[in-house]
Amino acid sequence: MNKQKHLVVSAVNLIEGGTLTVLIDSLEIASKCLPLNWKITALVHHKSLINNIPRVQIMEFPQSKRSWLSRIWLEWFQFNKLSQALKPDLWLSLHDITPRVQARRQAVYCHNSSPFYRMSWHEARLDPKFALFNLFYGQLYRVFISRNQAVVVQQEWLRQAFMRIYGHSNVVVAYPSKKLGSDSRMQSNFSAGPFNTYRPLVMLYPAFPRVFKNVEILCEAVNRLPPEISALVELRLTVSGTENAYARDLYHRYSSVPGVRFLGRQTRQQMDHEYQNCDVVLFPSKLESWGLPITEAKAYGKPLVVANLPYAHETVGNCDAVTFLPAHDVQAWEATIHQMVARKHTFGKKSHSLPEEPFAADWFQLWSLLIRGL
Repeated sequence: MNKQKHLVVSAVNLIEGGTLTVLIDSLEIASKCLPLNWKITALVHHKSLINNIPRVQIMEFPQSKRSWLSRIWLEWFQFNKLSQALKPDLWLSLHDITPRVQARRQAVYCHNSSPFYRMSWHEARLDPKFALFNLFYGQLYRVFISRNQAVVVQQEWLRQAFMRIYGHSNVVVAYPSKKLGSDSRMQSNFSAGPFNTYRPLVMLYPAFPRVFKNVEILCEAVNRLPPEISALVELRLTVSGTENAYARDLYHRYSSVPGVRFLGRQTRQQMDHEYQNCDVVLFPSKLESWGLPITEAKAYGKPLVVANLPYAHETVGNCDAVTFLPAHDVQAWEATIHQMVARKHTFGKKSHSLPEEPFAADWFQLWSLLIRGL
């Protein structure tokens, strides 16, 4: 009989969005692919975030979000005591901070790419909390990082940054995917009629309003369209205009622009409806560790217009209908929208080679890599 082994996944700070999706996907795949002698324990903010995943035992820590001091105390002191009771063979911290724990093997999954972003003074003024967070988080990554047998990031450019700045010798690139695959339903030429000619061109940008999300480039592009063209477009933003100073600034400047719709935060079911009913997904973000809406757009077979940046090229991967535009060039975005409305824009095909080892194309491969030899 094989000796029982224990996986602990700590994710007490993940409560929404793409990071919560990563948590759920990781646990669902672990429950399917880990040998039956592995026990799985997840440490989360609240049990309601996880829907009865087989084999996964849940421990909740609602105090983790009270303050950064509460979070640090939990990661570096309380988890150390807890680990002595749980006796994990593998402890995976799924939210950037390396905890001080006792485990046969330890790994950290780093989502947050913000420490590598150079903010402008205007952006810092709109979001001073994010500016301070950038400085703080860059140092937080460094603490106890050498305790990890592996540091996991989502893209090659992040691996290079971690190796250069923090000097860790084993940085794994792992795509946040349940399985490796591509969607071939996309259409590359709008002249083929992939959208309804009896309604406006519906463009979707799913993003929480952070300064690096670059929402204003799309709003300004629509604002500059001739009236006869702007009447034929609808830019749908998952922003209400009340979330923070940046969102309020966007709403003040662009809520009266014809064709710009501030939808507010959407549920998973509402986002499914938005993806199904849009014609094209736009993604001009200047910084991402992955860019989950790009992956989701591919799954729904939607054409993409994205920022011409390293993260976007890697996330887009192999794609039949994509256009890359300079993130700061509002004229390029305006011209492309104009061409799409006129049904004259042709999307390009894109292929992208996989990163070098160590690399995991999906969660199955990452779990196999992390437990190897235990």
